[in-house]
Amino acid sequence: MKRSASSSTILLTKRFALAMDRLSLLLQRFSLSAGVFYTGQICGIHHFERDTQRGHVHLIKRGPVTLTGGIEGTLTITEPTLLFLPRPDAHRLIANDRDGADVVCASIQFGGGGRNPITDSLPPMVLVPLRDLPGAQALLDLLYDEAFTEQCGRQAALDRLCELLLIRLLRHCLDRGLTQGGTLAGLADPRLAKALVAVHEDAMRAWELSDMAQLAGMSRARFAVHFREVIGDTPADYLATWRVTLAQGLLRAGRPLKHVALDVGYGSASAFTRAFIRKTGKAPTHWLRNVEAEAAPQA
Repeated sequence: MKRSASSSTILLTKRFALAMDRLSLLLQRFSLSAGVFYTGQICGIHHFERDTQRGHVHLIKRGPVTLTGGIEGTLTITEPTLLFLPRPDAHRLIANDRDGADVVCASIQFGGGGRNPITDSLPPMVLVPLRDLPGAQALLDLLYDEAFTEQCGRQAALDRLCELLLIRLLRHCLDRGLTQGGTLAGLADPRLAKALVAVHEDAMRAWELSDMAQLAGMSRARFAVHFREVIGDTPADYLATWRVTLAQGLLRAGRPLKHVALDVGYGSASAFTRAFIRKTGKAPTHWLRNVEAEAAPQA
């Protein structure tokens, strides 16, 4: 029995380490940035506008708080809860005028853009009672200490702690299957994850269906069916989307078009442009001008 328990512990440790590596690789490609913009007590109604570039986090330390305007309609939160809206529409938090509620609110951005494989894999709202977020209490204690006291370096500390909290939340989503297809759903699948990690690490490679299936330990036919069932795309379509998404980050960073094409696995700028148009509806240069215009400060 001792040998069996030890073997089980080692296996679980290896699986946990692999899950972390999968998530770390994704976060390297689409870096997480948090900006805490409110901490303290709220009373009455607080409005939040629709945000196409950032997600919103509302950490409810003490309620009750009523959320309105979200996709779930009206929702009353009575216990300490982490609420993440990856693609927030206009919504409101409402607290009792007499007792109020203690909250921390932050904006969340991945990789400098509004659409990315991380948030696209999540439902419109992720709501997790803090008691269900394993191992997070020490982190929450640090965050509350910074949020509800005035100390030097407070803003920087709050932002970093909120980023760590989001990583905890993403782990929770992988472990509990709180995804709706896409990249995170694939990374939560033990067989598909092996193929996805390899594709994410080496987008330039001329990937064949047989290469991915071999990594997953499956036949070509079974792999193709399972991939689409879990992720929602064919392997070829997923690869093209991943390449274009990586290319968008490189273009925003100022890398020349012909170099971007080679960096993400296309033999020429024209082949890359055709793939880009199929995915976005715009040529790379046109898409980049639109992105830069949206990001420019309004006069």
